[in-house]
Amino acid sequence: MDSHTVAAQTAEAAHTEHEHPAFLRHHFASVEQQRETATFGMWLFLLTEIMFFGGLFCAYLIFRNWYYPAFVDGSHSLHIWAGTLNTTLLIVSSFTMAMGVHASETRMRKALVGWCIATIILGCGFLCVKAYEWHDEWVEHHVPGLNFSPEGFMKVNPDYPADKPLQLDMAEKTQVYFSLYFAMTGMHALHMIIGVSLLTILTIRAWGGAYTSGHVAPVENFGLYWHFVDIVWIFLFPLLYLISRHQ
Repeated sequence: MDSHTVAAQTAEAAHTEHEHPAFLRHHFASVEQQRETATFGMWLFLLTEIMFFGGLFCAYLIFRNWYYPAFVDGSHSLHIWAGTLNTTLLIVSSFTMAMGVHASETRMRKALVGWCIATIILGCGFLCVKAYEWHDEWVEHHVPGLNFSPEGFMKVNPDYPADKPLQLDMAEKTQVYFSLYFAMTGMHALHMIIGVSLLTILTIRAWGGAYTSGHVAPVENFGLYWHFVDIVWIFLFPLLYLISRHQ
C-alpha cells in the first residue's frame, strides 16, 4: 500500500469522525451554535425594526396631541369593520405560524407545509382587505398630495354632524392624519408582502423536507418576524381606527 492510499484513507477517516449535517455552515462548531447565532441576529434585526416603527408611532402621538379633533374626524372616515377583520386575520395567522414552527420542530413535513400555506392565505387576505381600504380612501379623496378633498369629510363621515359648519382648517389638518395613516399602514403592508414572499419560499423548500431534519432555525426566525409584524398591527388598529369611537 503506497503513501497516497494511506493518506486518502486517513483523510476519509478524519472526515467520517467529524461528519456534520449538510445544513451546518463550516464556520460554526455545532448546530446549536449556528441556531443561537441566527436567532441572535434575528433579534438584532427586529430591534432595528422596533426603532423604525417607534419613530412613526412617536410622530403619530405628537401630531395627534396637536390636532386631536382633526384626527378624530379622519379616523371616523375609516371602515372599522375592515380594521377588525384584518386584526382577526393576523391574530389567526400568528396561531398558524406558531403551529408551523411546532410542526418543524416535531419533524412533520406535511403539517409544516399545511400551516405555512394557511399563513400565506391569511396574509394575502389581509393585503386584499387593506387594498380595498386604500382604494376606498382614493375614491373618497383622502390621499394627501394627490386627490385630497377637505369637503369630502362632511359627505362621507357619518359621524360628522349635518348642521356643523365645515371647518376648512380642521379638514386640512386631517391631511396630517392621513399622511401618517398611509405611511404607517404602507410600511406595515410592505413588511407583510416581504413576509408572504419569504414564507412562500420557505414552504417550497419545506415541501422538499428542508426544515424537518433538525434544521428548524429558518422557520423559527421567520416566525419571530411574522409575530413582530402582527404585533405592530395590534398597535396600529386602535391608534388609527378607534379614536373617540365612544362619542
